[in-house]
Amino acid sequence: MGLYPKAIERLINELAKLPGIGDKTAQRLAFHLIDAPQTDITGLSEALLDMKDKVRLCPRCFSITDGDLCDVCKDPRRDKSVICVVENTRDIFAIERTHEYNGLYHVLHGAISPIEGIGPKDIKARELILRLGEDDVKEVIMATN
Repeated sequence: MGLYPKAIERLINELAKLPGIGDKTAQRLAFHLIDAPQTDITGLSEALLDMKDKVRLCPRCFSITDGDLCDVCKDPRRDKSVICVVENTRDIFAIERTHEYNGLYHVLHGAISPIEGIGPKDIKARELILRLGEDDVKEVIMATN
């Protein structure tokens, strides 16, 4: 027999799977949600399902989008001759907050790590090389670790 009712145990276990959320934080969130109005719970549930249903990778840069292209790729004011290569999508948002960069991006979705068995075929390196051959790119900025 568990400490909490089964529905709460399940919620705590699911919340604890999120990065940065340990057991105590998961318990705190679960009890917050128990006391939340039904409309808040419905809104959260719908937002999660909507995100999972609509968000996908941009076919050009491999960032995230809910449209045909991401906002950066479809912005005509961007300098298309410069591509900043990043490891993950979160890196784009960090760079964008500086308001200093006006080029395009390419998201690798990882880093080469022979120790972990991750090679060039496991990330979006091939797609970057193909993109460089197709577009009129004059500068590539490597913004990776």
